Amino acid sequence: MQRIAVALLMIALPAFAQSDDIAAARAVFDANINAIRQRNLDAYLSYYLHSPLLVRGGPTGFTTGYDEFAKARGPWPDAIEASDIHLTQLQPGLVYGTYRYRVRYTGADEHSGISERLFVKTPDGWKIAVTGAVDAPPGTPAPPRALAGATLIDGRGSAPVANANVILRDGKIDCAGTAAQCPVPEGIDVTNVSGMWITPGLIDAHVHFSQTGWADGRPDSLDVRAKHPYEDLEADLKIHPERYGKSYVCSGVTSVFDVGGYPWTMHLHDRFENDTRVPHVVAAGPLMSTLDHWLNLPAERQFIVLKDAESARNGVRYLASQGSKAVKVWFIVNQQLPVESSAPAVMAAGEEARKYKLPLIVHATGLTEAKAALRAGANVLVHSVEDVPVDQEFLDLAKKNGTILIPTLTVIDGYVRMYHGVVDRKAPAVDDPNGCVDRETLAKVAETATVDPSLVDPSRMAAREQRAERFRRVTRANLRTLVNAGIPIATGTDAGNPLTLHGPAIYAEMEAMQASGMTPMQVIVASTATASRAMGLDKHVGTIEKGKDADLVLTATDPSLDVANFRRIRYVVRSGVVRNTTDLHALAQP
Repeated sequence: MQRIAVALLMIALPAFAQSDDIAAARAVFDANINAIRQRNLDAYLSYYLHSPLLVRGGPTGFTTGYDEFAKARGPWPDAIEASDIHLTQLQPGLVYGTYRYRVRYTGADEHSGISERLFVKTPDGWKIAVTGAVDAPPGTPAPPRALAGATLIDGRGSAPVANANVILRDGKIDCAGTAAQCPVPEGIDVTNVSGMWITPGLIDAHVHFSQTGWADGRPDSLDVRAKHPYEDLEADLKIHPERYGKSYVCSGVTSVFDVGGYPWTMHLHDRFENDTRVPHVVAAGPLMSTLDHWLNLPAERQFIVLKDAESARNGVRYLASQGSKAVKVWFIVNQQLPVESSAPAVMAAGEEARKYKLPLIVHATGLTEAKAALRAGANVLVHSVEDVPVDQEFLDLAKKNGTILIPTLTVIDGYVRMYHGVVDRKAPAVDDPNGCVDRETLAKVAETATVDPSLVDPSRMAAREQRAERFRRVTRANLRTLVNAGIPIATGTDAGNPLTLHGPAIYAEMEAMQASGMTPMQVIVASTATASRAMGLDKHVGTIEKGKDADLVLTATDPSLDVANFRRIRYVVRSGVVRNTTDLHALAQP
């Protein structure tokens, strides 16, 4: 009603020249917002019309009159952002204004929308006579903004651009380049990011939302079901996957590829896409497995067994019908499951996947099965070969397919640290430099020190260490070979496995890739542009260029010199919404 009345008034009145009234109204607006930030009640109330005519409307209802307004004031927000402010003089002494807001309260999620004000000139000075607010529905684009003065790293491997501007509009990148190429449009808000570095949002192309980052999500590795029933755990994850989503965005990860889990993971894209607190998600859904693994639920399976070629085709058809974005094969071999017995089913899965235009994603950690996966047409291998050096046949097959390889170097370290924590009765350290891991996960990691040590055979610790060392040596050498051969590399962590934590695990993974011989810029490209290709989102994310989603990370130091500098995040942008580290931490740990 307020908006309609003011709109009619604007139509009925003749146009007035701009005057000092606009400046006076803006001064009142700024002072009012500052009073909110300072939690100064007297100052806050002083800017409103002390009259029965004062009207306030908002998501929680409306009040009339100053006395009712003063009594109905709610709690102070922890943070408030006011942007995209527009003021119009209706007549001398009367100014109408709108602005976009984003507020956050203790223990609650943030919310955003549009607010309007009617400013009137009174004998006591300018006052707010009408104030209204409407929360924005999910998916409402963020207001336009300019990020000015950073050094731009575009994700394509180009030389960094100093003193660059990135213009954000409608959740997209409107312009990115030098200040001359991308001047700041008049009237939009500017965030001065001079002295910072800006890259595309990071992408983790190997995650599992069905796993927690601790032992309870992998009872096949350490069985804590007596205290943490697996069925209860998975039911809770299905209801609240956003806890991990917030950890990702807080850590600078704005897109993730879930490459295997329960059927509900296939719907994470729809649940998350319009929520800027969490990343873009592409998900494969249940894994097609050569091994009939027991880790399922009574009414839901996360593993579809590849018994033969026909079961493989049926499995792909099921996944396609349920909205899967990829076909993931868990290619496990052992003495009972030799490669020769499983390869025909994997080949059939690849053939059927191509009929449905679904990429074939394969977990194959031995050279023999990895080459069988490539012969089946694997588009992405989510692990490095870990048993022996890759050979020329492997490289030729990968090049022929255009296969992207995700080396997944550090996941084994989490298992070793977890077992040590149990045996040594000491909680493992949490590598979370920006405070992004949710409180429940932190509590579980701390619980490692109290797990019954009889669940871990201490006599096997030396063998585990030796296997981990051999894994590191072979996988890092193979990564160097792949890079030198020109095989595209993408970054993925296998997050959700024990102590490979959703969100911050990407830092150690990128650092391990750099330590293996990749240059920092190669790792950045692997973590942005190439990772976006691996998950099929390269038309939308992965590089900083006009028309792509405004997903960005701003760091205090130069990641093109050392990717460890991604640990020093200052801002993360998801679909045009700019959040500083305080905002990000508050969302991840409300």
